[in-house]
Amino acid sequence: MFRILEIGLDGAVTMYDDAARIGPPPEGVIRWVDLSAQDEPQLELLRLGFNFHPLAIEDCSHFDQRPKVEEYDNYLFIVTQGFVCEGGSVENLKILELHTFMGQHFLVTVHSEGIEALDSVWKRATSDANLLKRGVDFVLYMIADRMVDGNFPILDLAAEELEVLEEEVLSNPRRENLTRIFALKHQLVSMRKVLSPQRDVFGALTKLDHPYIAERTLHYFRDVYDHLIRITESIEANRDLLGNALEAYLSSVSQRTNEIMKYLTIMSAVFLPLAFVVGFFGQNFQNLIGMQDWMQSDSLMWGMVILCVTIPVVMIIWFKRKGWV
Repeated sequence: MFRILEIGLDGAVTMYDDAARIGPPPEGVIRWVDLSAQDEPQLELLRLGFNFHPLAIEDCSHFDQRPKVEEYDNYLFIVTQGFVCEGGSVENLKILELHTFMGQHFLVTVHSEGIEALDSVWKRATSDANLLKRGVDFVLYMIADRMVDGNFPILDLAAEELEVLEEEVLSNPRRENLTRIFALKHQLVSMRKVLSPQRDVFGALTKLDHPYIAERTLHYFRDVYDHLIRITESIEANRDLLGNALEAYLSSVSQRTNEIMKYLTIMSAVFLPLAFVVGFFGQNFQNLIGMQDWMQSDSLMWGMVILCVTIPVVMIIWFKRKGWV
């Protein structure tokens, strides 16, 4: 679906949905063409209207591109990406991809689904003519800035979940914690794979000597670049904390296993002499050397009972003095 926003010579902002306006604007007019849920005929219409390179149009038909900036004769082709958490949960992390063509007086944005940052800037541009008057490069900055800043709340959610994981791992480690640690680590890696090259894109834009990017806008692109540096540093910090949480989980599980093995070993040590005692007195002989009819002796019976009670008590006291229990 196409939607077109223009600011004319009279300074008025007008919205259109006329396919005939898909092309470079007349002199003195600034035009923003937005295409969502694109298909092949619509992309072909863009190519013919603006004379875009077929390779750039091909990229717009497949939304799995790496963030990049490409310079053509009379426009820049820029791929930017962002993230959104559906339902306010980091588990439902979803990537958003935006393809942008920026010329001297026109901006073309292509996306497969709604992007809140773009819709916010579009709404502001319809009511504030000064926004488009500042140039399409500034509009691109506004969109990119909102997409980048949208990553900060996601990282805050990840940090909160990480704190909860650390507390659970230290107090009561469960297998579910390990699963969530790896899932969260995978999500942070996905963000890093997108935002790290995107940082390089805006770093290149700040150094790009191009007539379509005003000198004053370069300062705004540097601000976006600084935000991306902060985000990538925060991602790396959270990955380190996840590594610490994983080590804490493995250490807690190992310690718990050692505690179980210790008590099982103590129980085995306690019952070992008892097994000898009952095994000795359970011999199937009527007479022993020097003892006739020993199986009928009450004194030996009481001696065995006393040994069975005394040995565990003495061994437990000894274990406590050694600090083993």
